[in-house]
Amino acid sequence: MYKYNDFDAGFVAERNKQFRAQVQRRISGALSEDEFKPLRLMNGLYLQLHAYMLRVAVPYGTLNSGQMHQLANIAQRWDKGYGHFTTRQNIQFNWPKLPDVPDILDALAELEMHAIQTSGNTVRNVTADHLSGAAADELEDPRPYAELIRQWSTDHPEFQFLPRKFKIAVSGSAQDRAVTRAHDIGLRLVEKNGETGFEVIVGGGLGRTPMIGKILRAFLPKADLLPYIEATISVWNLLGRRDNKYKSRIKITVHEHGIDEISKLVEARFKELRPSFNGADQSLFDHIKPAFAAPAYKQHSTELFEQNYSNDPVFRAWVDTNVMAHQNVDYGIATISLKAHGQTPGDASAEQMHLIADLAERYGHDEIRISHEQNIVLPHVHKSDLPAVHASLKTAQLATANIGLISDIIACPGMDYCALATARSIPIAQQIATRFDELKLEHDIGELKLKISGCINACGHHHVGHIGILGLDRAGVENYQITLGGDATETAAIGQRTGPGFSADDLLPALERLITAYLDLRSEPKETFLQTYRRVGATPFKAALYPERAVRANAA
Repeated sequence: MYKYNDFDAGFVAERNKQFRAQVQRRISGALSEDEFKPLRLMNGLYLQLHAYMLRVAVPYGTLNSGQMHQLANIAQRWDKGYGHFTTRQNIQFNWPKLPDVPDILDALAELEMHAIQTSGNTVRNVTADHLSGAAADELEDPRPYAELIRQWSTDHPEFQFLPRKFKIAVSGSAQDRAVTRAHDIGLRLVEKNGETGFEVIVGGGLGRTPMIGKILRAFLPKADLLPYIEATISVWNLLGRRDNKYKSRIKITVHEHGIDEISKLVEARFKELRPSFNGADQSLFDHIKPAFAAPAYKQHSTELFEQNYSNDPVFRAWVDTNVMAHQNVDYGIATISLKAHGQTPGDASAEQMHLIADLAERYGHDEIRISHEQNIVLPHVHKSDLPAVHASLKTAQLATANIGLISDIIACPGMDYCALATARSIPIAQQIATRFDELKLEHDIGELKLKISGCINACGHHHVGHIGILGLDRAGVENYQITLGGDATETAAIGQRTGPGFSADDLLPALERLITAYLDLRSEPKETFLQTYRRVGATPFKAALYPERAVRANAA
């Protein structure tokens, strides 16, 4: 992974020093909250419902064991003993005290971490496929390009006051695990005539106006990556609306002007900018790329794995559900579920973080990934070590075999923490996971992406859930709308609203009816929920959700 050089370390240290002084001025009363707000947001510090919240960047979701240990130390010393991993592959601490935040930032810097640009109208944390560098279907590791974009965009003088936040995701596989089509810019490594370059997608996004991105360039040579991104953001920076924050994202600009007009403007700006990129970016990339070389894989028999897989049904179920194919056939990619039934999705205690760090150091070539689905990944585990990893995870309630199943729910913090939320998300997710565990239907249901947001901002990605749940306030009562057919992958789609929302009490029975309908409708056990929905359409699912309508229709 990338290691800081002297400039990086000095930059972060100076930034922390500045913020320490700003915090002292806020505490002394020299700065009002309004004056302090833009300064704290530039350093990832929010003021939520009950306390400050510090969002720490995890670039493209990559950590080493030392960094995970430090995050655990921070949770123990300055928070309530846990951290919350987010859909931006970041970690949030929900209870830091303002006077402690400068010390927390210094502690992060000790292990090459920071909170810069995790907020504000800037280029946010660059995300990537959480299986990067390990996935069997990968064309190329996208993380060196994500790191190049990170370095270019951090404190970029032209892009510190954009119309709104700007999100970039990078994927190196045909299977899109980075949700590239729902980002402001999505980059997919593709091959054309023997050359690898990028498909550039623009104008995707969720929130109150969800849109799937459009192809801006079908093939972009690698060497043109930074000037082309700069051209795209420059065009939006000029055209983007600043009169209405809800219409200020690039998706609205693309929608209002049309992809053809945006393409023409970007290409013209790219032509102007390209000569100014005189090769320094490529030299920087050449410096970055070796840091992402594959680890020295060990040569060892997989016999122990085969024996455990044959003789231990619990281990076999975990492997079948949580371990993905690796580029090296003797290795596996182990996903650690942070969705134990009834627990808060994405939360990990300090003790769990320490354990995961130890496992990464001992069995995982010191690499950890955070997924946008709020789980943690050990990307390089030799198959002979998987039984020991599984045994350790069991001791810490981290061995839940539910990746990709109905209880592997993405959920935003909702009204339990977030100042923007209007409904609860976490208790709803907990109830759903617990109920379907009681029914023992999870594995029979198979792959199903269920996602929950507690407000229209859609941090829980409900628009691209096979089943999406949007919590809203209706005259002081929490109301939950259901959408169906959303998809976050290479066949991305926005889910369609089914009808009136449900109360918190009525939601779970409605979901049970919906799942029962799916089990009756699917053509065979291997047909997934999304495949069934696309084959039969929404009508039979709506009938299951709203049986009273059928009664009224029959009575009429």
